Amino acid sequence: MYAMRRELNQYRESGHMAEASVASPHRLVQMLFEGALERIAVARGAMQQGNIRMKGEKVGQAITIIDGLRASLDHGKGVDLAEKLEALYEYMNRRLLEGNAHNDLAALDEVSQLLREIKSGWDAIPELLRRAS
Repeated sequence: MYAMRRELNQYRESGHMAEASVASPHRLVQMLFEGALERIAVARGAMQQGNIRMKGEKVGQAITIIDGLRASLDHGKGVDLAEKLEALYEYMNRRLLEGNAHNDLAALDEVSQLLREIKSGWDAIPELLRRAS
């Protein structure tokens, strides 16, 4: 059973890597949102099950992804929006650290909700504008 789970995870990872190699910049950002949300969900489950190692690992991965989103902000276009998103990403990372340290499901849920809201706006960008960026 363990070997099958490991192989499934390797298959999933290779699928994500293959998609990332041909994805548009817009799709890459979508994938970052999806990856952060997935890792927070796994961390939440680990927290509920008392799996400290998995919780910490997945929270750390989510923080790394959110740092990637923050690093991808274009301060040359829409400076005000970029600054607000940067502050929001920093806040999310703080909440994830707090949630991890205090086993606070509400903190993880808050960050997931914020990410879903930003992702829904990103997903709503018309196709024509996606190619222009």
